[in-house]
Amino acid sequence: MTERWAPDSWRAKPAKQMPTYTDPQAVESVAQTLSHYPPLVFAGEARALKQKLARVAAGEGFLLQGGDCAESFAEFDPDKIRDTFRALLQMAVVLTFGSGTPVVKVGRMAGQFAKPRSADTETIDGIELPSYRGDIINGFDFTEEARRPDPQRMIQAYNQAAASLNLLRAFAQGGYADLHQVHRWNLGFCARSPQGERYQGMADRIDEAVQFMNACGITAETSPSIRETDFFTAHEALLLQYEEAMTRVDSTTGDWYDVSGHFLWIGDRTRQPDGAHVEFLRGVNNPIGIKCGPSLESDELMRLIDILNPKDEPGRLVLIPRYGADKIERHLPAMIRRVKGEGRTVVWACDPMHGNTVKSSTGYKTRPVDRILDEVSRFFDIHQAEGTHPGGVHFELTGQDVTECTGGAQAITDSALSLRYHTACDPRLNASQALELAFLIAERLKEERADRDRARRSAAAE
Repeated sequence: MTERWAPDSWRAKPAKQMPTYTDPQAVESVAQTLSHYPPLVFAGEARALKQKLARVAAGEGFLLQGGDCAESFAEFDPDKIRDTFRALLQMAVVLTFGSGTPVVKVGRMAGQFAKPRSADTETIDGIELPSYRGDIINGFDFTEEARRPDPQRMIQAYNQAAASLNLLRAFAQGGYADLHQVHRWNLGFCARSPQGERYQGMADRIDEAVQFMNACGITAETSPSIRETDFFTAHEALLLQYEEAMTRVDSTTGDWYDVSGHFLWIGDRTRQPDGAHVEFLRGVNNPIGIKCGPSLESDELMRLIDILNPKDEPGRLVLIPRYGADKIERHLPAMIRRVKGEGRTVVWACDPMHGNTVKSSTGYKTRPVDRILDEVSRFFDIHQAEGTHPGGVHFELTGQDVTECTGGAQAITDSALSLRYHTACDPRLNASQALELAFLIAERLKEERADRDRARRSAAAE
């Protein structure tokens, strides 16, 4: 694609999943205000993430990307941010210690305020109102006033994202992520679960390893990686007026970056090659992702790759298949073969959530944990068969003790969903269920590493 790009060039393209504001002038006024606000993240941080993802694409790491389905203004709370961060730390330490694989930690946090919807409106008791599209656009309450898109919500989203990022940076760099604290990361409700007990056993072994390193002179003072961790943020770049307002030229490189988050992705409903969302993201230099659902054909995928990463820059592009456990084997192998055959460099990260969404017998939208685990296992099996690297997972979780996904080691039933079903949109894994997923992935990564080591020894012997 050779046309000139600018932060506003998306406006000449068809845009799906965008709200209809009653006062377009008010929207532009808010966007103008935001354009003068400080960046939420820095271009150098986005470049650092891209470098880490390049190593993942080369088979030398794993992307752990998770967090809230849709962040809420009403439930904004430092304890909830801490608990989700802690759940991701637990998963990361299980993966790293259990498989010996470096983990790139990315949270669906500090910006995940907009959600695509299957219909523009919803009807309850004969009343039809606009669908809830995330707190950055309108309110969750089913009233005419709440559901009216309000551009001032963009300012509140920015402020909440800034506060969240401030806290996340403090957690990541201020000692909370210190490996000496590995036992303290176990959430109270999670510690009482089978996965929590398994985690405690691993934490004991990590303690022993840390004590050994300390005795050898490798301490938090001499090696900051023991005390600190890199943590990045991500969200779906859906509300383009907001994303445009947060796009700036990096003073050190002269390149454009969207400074609303380190990593941005295009949803399965907005990935049209000639659409506004693809047009916008082709011009920013952040790492970006593409959600790949069953309707995406390989020719269209290659066209998207050509548009979004024409120079085949390692670490630039993450492909996120979201097929469902019953469809992944029908679609993913052909996609992998096409991308591999074309010689393109990408990270493959499985989204085992969206394709496994069902309606429970009690009326709640839910996701069976067994199907989530099954899709991840099949994802690894397919990559093993194709000789490619299963580079990551992308999922929705919370550190709260919610009952939104059924099954798993906790054996949450349909009837138990109503106990603590708090999500504003899609069901999330709780910390115990997320640990269950982490242990499965660690085992599969360990197997993959052993296979690679055997292949290297065999090649060396020849």
